[in-house]
Amino acid sequence: MIPGRPRFGHERSRRAGVGSDSAETSPSARAQPIVRLTDITKQYGGHVVVDAVGLQVDQGNVLAIIGPSGAGKSTLLRCVNLLERPDSGRIEVDDHVVNAGEPTSGRRLAALRRSAGMVFQSFNLFPHLTVLENVSFAQRRVLERSGQEADERSRELLASVGLSDKADAYPQRCSGGQQQRAAIARALALEPAVMLFDEPTSALDPELGLEVLAVMRQLANDGMTMIVVTHEMSFAGSVADEVAVMADGKFIEQGDPKRVFENPSHPRTRQFLRAILER
Repeated sequence: MIPGRPRFGHERSRRAGVGSDSAETSPSARAQPIVRLTDITKQYGGHVVVDAVGLQVDQGNVLAIIGPSGAGKSTLLRCVNLLERPDSGRIEVDDHVVNAGEPTSGRRLAALRRSAGMVFQSFNLFPHLTVLENVSFAQRRVLERSGQEADERSRELLASVGLSDKADAYPQRCSGGQQQRAAIARALALEPAVMLFDEPTSALDPELGLEVLAVMRQLANDGMTMIVVTHEMSFAGSVADEVAVMADGKFIEQGDPKRVFENPSHPRTRQFLRAILER
C-alpha cells in the first residue's frame, strides 16, 4: 500500500470489471462490451504517443484512466470517437466498427460520434447561444427533433444536472462548473452509448470541480458507461469499476481500484501515486 493512500469504498454496487466476467454472474446476465479498442497506435512524426493499446469496457461500467502528463491518455480517448485518427488498430463503439486506414464516410463518422459523447477540459459552449439553446442545438441538427421537442428534453437534462435556473443564461453568465455541467447535458442530449470525459475538472477550482464530479457520480449510479481520464484519485477510487494506469503510451497496470491504489505492482504506478500524494 502506498504510504498515506486512503482506502476507497464504492458508492454503488460492483459490476463485472472492465473486460472481465464475474464468476458469480450467469452467462445470460453478463454485461456486453460497449467499447473495444484493439492495438490502437497513434504517432506524430516519429514520436509514438499511443503504442498498440487495447481496452474493453462493458455496458454500464466506468473505466478511469490515470497516469502522468504526456502519457497519451487524452490522445487515446480522442481516438475512441475519431477526433484523433489512429495510425493502426480497430475501434468498436456500440455497433460501430472502424479499422484504421480504411475510409470512413461522414455518415459513419457522425453515427460513431453520436454513440460516444465527449466532455472536454474546456467547455466549448457556443457563447452566442443560451444554455438551453446549446443543449437543444445538436438535437435539432442530428436527431431532427422539433424545436419544442428539443427544448423539452433540454430542460429535463438541465434539471438533472442542477441547472434549471440557468436555461436562459448565456455561458459567460455561468460559472465554470455550471458551464461544464451544461456541456455534460449537451452530450447526454444525443443519447450516447458511452460518455467520454477528458479531465473534466482540470480547468475548475476545487469547489466547482466537486459540482461536476457529483453529476458524474450520479451518471455512474444510473448505469451510464463512462471512460474518464482524470487526476481525481478519490473519484477514480470510489466510482470506477476499473482503473488503468497509462505511461509512455501504454497501459502499465490495470485492475480493481482498491488493488491498484493500495497495492500497485508496477514501479511507475507507485511513483505516480506518490507524486499525486505529495502535491
